[in-house]
Amino acid sequence: MATLRTNYQSLTNMQDDLREAENGESMSAHTSPYPASQPIESPSTDNLSIALIGPDERRREAVMVALARCAGNEVRAFASYPPSLGDMPRLLEEHHDVIIIDLDSDPEFALELVESIGANGTATVMVYSAKADPDLLVRCMRSGAREFLTLPLELDVVAESLGRAAARKPVVRITTVRQKKVNGKLLAFMGSKGGAGVTTVATNFAVALAQHPSQKTLLIDLDLPLGDAALNLGIISEYSTIDALQALDRLDGSFLSGLLMEHSSGLKVLAAPGRYVQYQVTDAAIDRLLTVARQEFDNVVIDLGSKVDLTGTVLFKEANAIYLVTQMGIPELRNSNRLISQVFSSGGPKLEIVINRYETSALGVSEEHITKALTRPAKWKIPNDYASVKRMQVNATPLVLTDSAVSRKILQMAGEVTGELAAKPKKKVFNLFG
Repeated sequence: MATLRTNYQSLTNMQDDLREAENGESMSAHTSPYPASQPIESPSTDNLSIALIGPDERRREAVMVALARCAGNEVRAFASYPPSLGDMPRLLEEHHDVIIIDLDSDPEFALELVESIGANGTATVMVYSAKADPDLLVRCMRSGAREFLTLPLELDVVAESLGRAAARKPVVRITTVRQKKVNGKLLAFMGSKGGAGVTTVATNFAVALAQHPSQKTLLIDLDLPLGDAALNLGIISEYSTIDALQALDRLDGSFLSGLLMEHSSGLKVLAAPGRYVQYQVTDAAIDRLLTVARQEFDNVVIDLGSKVDLTGTVLFKEANAIYLVTQMGIPELRNSNRLISQVFSSGGPKLEIVINRYETSALGVSEEHITKALTRPAKWKIPNDYASVKRMQVNATPLVLTDSAVSRKILQMAGEVTGELAAKPKKKVFNLFG
């Protein structure tokens, strides 16, 4: 309990009843109107920017009075919780040093709000409640709150809490600068036809990217509802892509992290469901998932299978590259031609054509005919190596963790993304059959 005493020193004695609100007006967001008469002198708390989120007006006004007594701080009050956790970044963008949240109006949502701020921001989070409940205190601590203020407030306790927040302020600002980064790269694989080998190429490409320790890589299986990227990697996941898409209002970095599995290569995976699940995917859900993923990872690899119904999403608007995986058969080339001329004709993401299972002059199809069908030369030609692919499927050992003509080509593809050839680790074998 030593940690509790350190982080929640404000859980002490009770005092007078809550001060009644001076008027019946509901505040939305404003600077404190209360004069800082007889302020508590504590220079270390000066110049803090404080956001107060309190749906209950009576409790919120009482906290405003206490904060007004601590001189030199700018306080903005919000009369309601945000509509959803996804709205929190707009609040955090205002660069508040401290965010104080009412627990009692909706304890469960308030705790999720605390966790969301802790996962996405760097402000010191405080909570206040009329109940000195030890279990609630522990839950707040685990969610990321740094101070637990008990109503009615003691002014010296509030001042001490703000003093500790001020002491953390320089460190918080440095962390903000270090962690600020551009959204991760979005790299999607789609097939001209079922069976083109999209999952094999996408999973191995993602594993190759994951070999770079300085870059975090995530593989998302959007070949719903029957994607098998996890099967290719020997992973059995409790959660799936559909769990993420169904949690649109709660989906943030922390929530997403709880859905992922980690492969031995270091690759994080959001798998398709292990059983058949009917689910109608919406563009809004896809956009939210990809936005959160790109905030958390340097590379986000998408296995689309042969889906072409996501053209209205961020995927087809902001992808760094879409790899169209095809083969040398007439049906595959015909489909490729239709996709290139209709889906990708108006520009958009960088399109790279990948011919999988490539063989020179296979089926009597010449290079000239292939280029004509595709309307452009194929950038990548992955050689046909049935034996290596079969071993991968049986042993669940990614091809890029072994040496073969296929692995060398996929490593070359990944190297173009990272700017260097992916390092090849020692072979790790996992046998699905024990």
